[in-house]
Amino acid sequence: MGVYHADFCSHGAKLVVEVDDATHAVRRDRDAVRTRFLNAEGYRVLRFWNNEVMTNLDGVLAEIARHVDEGGQA
Repeated sequence: MGVYHADFCSHGAKLVVEVDDATHAVRRDRDAVRTRFLNAEGYRVLRFWNNEVMTNLDGVLAEIARHVDEGGQA
């Protein structure tokens, strides 16, 4: 994945899951460059806010599952 590290990655599903904190609100340009790179490598990138994971884990997992089902095996 080049010089980038992912919070979670499934090479089989070509899916990257990022869990972002407040610092990402001011790093949108940098995150956009990173996402374009990963997309060019064939990966889909899902981003969730920390508080969303903490307060709606079932919804986050359902969204991830939906993308895995669309893209192949995890």
